[in-house]
Amino acid sequence: MTAIPRRSVALLPLPNALQHLLMACGYRTTADFDGISSPALAHTSGIPLEDASAVLQMAQGHLHNGSVQGERSARALLEERPMRRIITFCSDVDQILGGGVALGQLTELCGVPGVGKTQLGMQLAVDVQIPYAFGGLGGTAVYIDTEGSFAVERVEQVAEACMRHLQKLAASPNGTSQQADAVSCMDKEGMLANIHLFRVTELAQQMTLSNELDLFISQHPLVKLVVFDSVTFHFRQDSRDLAQRARVLAGLAQCLTRLAAQRRLAVVIMNQVTTKVSDNDSSHLIPALGDSWAHASATQVLLSFQDGTRQARIYKSPSLPERTAEYLITADGVRGRRTPKRPRPDPAA
Repeated sequence: MTAIPRRSVALLPLPNALQHLLMACGYRTTADFDGISSPALAHTSGIPLEDASAVLQMAQGHLHNGSVQGERSARALLEERPMRRIITFCSDVDQILGGGVALGQLTELCGVPGVGKTQLGMQLAVDVQIPYAFGGLGGTAVYIDTEGSFAVERVEQVAEACMRHLQKLAASPNGTSQQADAVSCMDKEGMLANIHLFRVTELAQQMTLSNELDLFISQHPLVKLVVFDSVTFHFRQDSRDLAQRARVLAGLAQCLTRLAAQRRLAVVIMNQVTTKVSDNDSSHLIPALGDSWAHASATQVLLSFQDGTRQARIYKSPSLPERTAEYLITADGVRGRRTPKRPRPDPAA
């Protein structure tokens, strides 16, 4: 194995919390990675296996793998299956999603304007950065904005609220020194820098970017989330030929599905809804772009307003039951509905 040139870990393009964790485990320069395997690095540092591979790839310039390219055993897939998910900061929504947004697949959030799709996307782009010490992924995000709805001031608010929450956890009686160290390395500017934003203004640009995402992520291996907000906009604006639209959509679905699976990251797609009229003249909202597109996403979540509240419902999933959860859009971001305290009895009554 070729020796790795000596370079400080602090100079690698890694999140501050991950740099601090690696250095605390004795990996102070890239030379300290010489001869170490991904599983060994994952074991000694406590980071996921795929992140250990990304660190070595960044330090070495390439991975040293003696097996035939593409060959993997079923056991290896089971061991590498990511258990951690990206939380939404609403425990009820996380619960119906099986613990949060899953890696390795497409999750589609569908809903009417104003229901909070973009708010959820920005929340996830912040939450994917939660350090390992708190049960997070310590990753970065790609955010593709097709509608001009990404608001950096809003993301700043969400990031500040996330940091306050982590600081509170670290300072609690159950907090650990690892959590205190991890949160001390975080700052608002760093969290914003870890969101790679692409503004897309036309369909051709959207498709070009989709095809180049794999190359970009190979250069930024800590990306754990791609948010597409939204996939629908330019198809409705720029596409008139339905047959051509179906072909382009199929290509986009294949591209994003392959990206999620091969890079072991989450792809979250925002979609609009349309009205479907049943045979009995009743109508209900369904995800836009038709049945052929519906097969692209592993999980579809329908967001709606019901009796003045925002609700998320599992619309389609191969493993999750159809359940519904309420969520709020607050000044701090996406949150759950707090159960009101029971009023104390009036002593005079």
